[in-house]
Amino acid sequence: MSDNPSPATLDAAVPAQKLESLKQLTMVTYILYALSTFTGFTGIVAIIINYIKREDTAGTIYASHFTWQIRTFWWSLVWAVLGFATMIVGVGFLILAIDGIWVLYRIVKGFLNWNDGKPMSV
Repeated sequence: MSDNPSPATLDAAVPAQKLESLKQLTMVTYILYALSTFTGFTGIVAIIINYIKREDTAGTIYASHFTWQIRTFWWSLVWAVLGFATMIVGVGFLILAIDGIWVLYRIVKGFLNWNDGKPMSV
Protein backbone atom coordinates (compact mmCIF):
# COMPACT_ATOMS: atom_id res chain seq x y z
CA MET A 1 0.00 0.00 0.00
CA SER A 2 1.22 3.48 -0.83
CA ASP A 3 2.16 6.04 1.81
CA ASN A 4 0.67 8.80 -0.33
CA PRO A 5 -2.92 9.68 0.52
CA SER A 6 -5.44 9.65 -2.31
CA PRO A 7 -6.65 12.97 -3.75
CA ALA A 8 -10.07 12.38 -2.17
CA THR A 9 -8.46 11.97 1.25
CA LEU A 10 -6.37 15.10 0.82
CA ASP A 11 -9.31 17.27 -0.20
CA ALA A 12 -11.97 15.82 2.15
CA ALA A 13 -11.77 18.61 4.76
CA VAL A 14 -11.50 21.49 2.27
CA PRO A 15 -14.65 23.35 1.18
CA ALA A 16 -15.59 22.80 -2.46
CA GLN A 17 -15.49 26.52 -3.25
CA LYS A 18 -11.91 26.80 -1.96
CA LEU A 19 -10.87 23.71 -3.95
CA GLU A 20 -12.32 25.18 -7.13
CA SER A 21 -10.50 28.45 -6.51
CA LEU A 22 -7.21 26.62 -5.90
CA LYS A 23 -7.76 24.53 -9.03
CA GLN A 24 -8.18 27.66 -11.13
CA LEU A 25 -5.19 29.35 -9.50
CA THR A 26 -3.02 26.30 -10.17
CA MET A 27 -4.05 26.39 -13.84
CA VAL A 28 -3.23 30.11 -14.01
CA THR A 29 0.25 29.49 -12.61
CA TYR A 30 0.90 26.71 -15.13
CA ILE A 31 -0.15 29.09 -17.90
CA LEU A 32 2.10 31.84 -16.51
CA TYR A 33 5.04 29.44 -16.43
CA ALA A 34 4.32 28.36 -20.01
CA LEU A 35 4.12 32.00 -21.14
CA SER A 36 7.45 32.73 -19.45
CA THR A 37 9.09 30.79 -22.26
CA PHE A 38 8.23 33.76 -24.47
CA THR A 39 8.14 36.66 -22.01
CA GLY A 40 10.35 35.68 -19.08
CA PHE A 41 8.46 37.99 -16.74
CA THR A 42 5.38 35.82 -16.21
CA GLY A 43 7.48 33.16 -14.50
CA ILE A 44 8.35 35.70 -11.82
CA VAL A 45 4.66 36.49 -11.35
CA ALA A 46 3.92 32.76 -11.07
CA ILE A 47 6.60 32.10 -8.45
CA ILE A 48 5.33 35.02 -6.37
CA ILE A 49 1.80 33.58 -6.55
CA ASN A 50 3.17 30.15 -5.57
CA TYR A 51 4.80 31.50 -2.44
CA ILE A 52 1.92 33.78 -1.43
CA LYS A 53 -0.77 31.11 -1.86
CA ARG A 54 1.27 28.03 -0.91
CA GLU A 55 -0.12 27.91 2.63
CA ASP A 56 -3.68 27.94 1.26
CA THR A 57 -2.99 24.76 -0.71
CA ALA A 58 -1.96 22.73 2.36
CA GLY A 59 -3.98 19.52 2.63
CA THR A 60 -5.05 19.58 -1.02
CA ILE A 61 -3.72 18.01 -4.19
CA TYR A 62 -2.71 21.49 -5.29
CA ALA A 63 0.02 21.67 -2.62
CA SER A 64 1.99 19.10 -4.61
CA HIS A 65 1.46 21.12 -7.80
CA PHE A 66 2.76 24.27 -6.11
CA THR A 67 5.83 22.41 -4.85
CA TRP A 68 6.34 21.01 -8.37
CA GLN A 69 6.11 24.50 -9.87
CA ILE A 70 8.43 26.07 -7.29
CA ARG A 71 11.07 23.39 -7.81
CA THR A 72 10.75 23.72 -11.58
CA PHE A 73 11.30 27.49 -11.36
CA TRP A 74 14.37 27.37 -9.11
CA TRP A 75 16.10 24.43 -10.80
CA SER A 76 15.44 25.94 -14.21
CA LEU A 77 16.93 29.23 -13.03
CA VAL A 78 20.04 27.44 -11.72
CA TRP A 79 20.54 25.63 -15.04
CA ALA A 80 19.83 28.79 -17.06
CA VAL A 81 22.48 30.72 -15.11
CA LEU A 82 24.94 27.86 -15.60
CA GLY A 83 24.04 27.73 -19.29
CA PHE A 84 24.59 31.44 -19.81
CA ALA A 85 27.83 31.33 -17.81
CA THR A 86 29.22 28.53 -19.97
CA MET A 87 28.17 29.90 -23.35
CA ILE A 88 31.68 31.22 -23.89
CA VAL A 89 32.98 27.64 -24.08
CA GLY A 90 30.07 26.45 -26.19
CA VAL A 91 28.52 23.99 -23.76
CA GLY A 92 26.10 26.63 -22.49
CA PHE A 93 23.89 26.29 -25.55
CA LEU A 94 23.45 22.58 -24.85
CA ILE A 95 22.66 23.25 -21.17
CA LEU A 96 20.08 25.88 -22.13
CA ALA A 97 18.46 23.56 -24.67
CA ILE A 98 18.22 20.72 -22.16
CA ASP A 99 16.88 23.12 -19.55
CA GLY A 100 14.20 24.33 -21.97
CA ILE A 101 13.11 20.78 -22.80
CA TRP A 102 13.06 19.85 -19.10
CA VAL A 103 10.91 22.87 -18.22
CA LEU A 104 8.52 22.08 -21.06
CA TYR A 105 8.25 18.49 -19.79
CA ARG A 106 7.55 19.70 -16.23
CA ILE A 107 4.88 22.15 -17.36
CA VAL A 108 3.13 19.60 -19.59
CA LYS A 109 3.30 16.79 -17.00
CA GLY A 110 2.04 19.11 -14.26
CA PHE A 111 -0.79 20.44 -16.40
CA LEU A 112 -1.86 16.92 -17.41
CA ASN A 113 -1.92 15.79 -13.78
CA TRP A 114 -3.84 18.95 -12.88
CA ASN A 115 -6.34 18.22 -15.66
CA ASP A 116 -6.79 14.63 -14.41
CA GLY A 117 -7.21 15.77 -10.79
CA LYS A 118 -4.03 14.01 -9.69
CA PRO A 119 -1.38 15.30 -7.31
CA MET A 120 2.24 15.53 -8.42
CA SER A 121 4.80 13.12 -7.04
CA VAL A 122 7.41 15.49 -5.69
